[in-house]
Amino acid sequence: MLRTRALTAIVLLPIVITCIHLGGLWFLAMLGIMLTVAELEFCHLMARDDFRPAPVLGVGMVWLFLLTAHTQRLELLQPGMILIVLGSLTWQLFHRQESPIADWALTVTGGLYIGLCGGCLIGLRLHAGSWWTLISVLSVMFADSGAYFCGRAWGRHKLAPAISPGKTWEGYLAGIVIGGLLTSLFASLWSLGTVHGLIVGLLIGTVAPLGDLAISMIKRHVGAKDSSNLLPGHGGALDRVDSILWAGVIGYYYVLLFVS
Repeated sequence: MLRTRALTAIVLLPIVITCIHLGGLWFLAMLGIMLTVAELEFCHLMARDDFRPAPVLGVGMVWLFLLTAHTQRLELLQPGMILIVLGSLTWQLFHRQESPIADWALTVTGGLYIGLCGGCLIGLRLHAGSWWTLISVLSVMFADSGAYFCGRAWGRHKLAPAISPGKTWEGYLAGIVIGGLLTSLFASLWSLGTVHGLIVGLLIGTVAPLGDLAISMIKRHVGAKDSSNLLPGHGGALDRVDSILWAGVIGYYYVLLFVS
């Protein structure tokens, strides 16, 4: 399992780093593809519990936020959201009637959650550059790796046994410390500021795991282990971006408020 995860990461990481470095349409395309798949996986998970959100409209919501962030044309946001919200409600009027309100709500909230956070990643790359975007993404990997290995070695106390039985308090705290220190180190090497790197690393290590737990809560509720089998050893796109979406929000607003 660990070898499969490592091989998948070895293939994906250079693609992610290259697209972050190139920015512009390359970064938009990579993020858009990943988040489109994540939204479709979310709709599939909901279907396991007999709900039927509208995937096309959910994906439309995701792309609305991504394109608004990319083009910085905020005037597109309100009419676009109105069109999707009303369109998804209209969709329910002429389709399956078992749970129309829940299906409508899931259509909107799924796209809203993934799209809003994805828009922050676009904004981070646009306003703070490739290095801050890269450090925010890598910070998640540092914290995840620290939590995984330290949790396996010394984990005794379950963090959230009803949601994710494998996670422990020892691993979680180790992830925060290791994520903070490694992020600080790389931030120093890339001239982003040692203290800034430490604070961002600690914030992401502390808060971003909630994104992972949130998706784990959804999967456990519908009886799924992974959102899909797209990425060997990692599950689906939604499994892979769950913490990165939160890291993008943290990185974007930290840079906006304290660095810019």
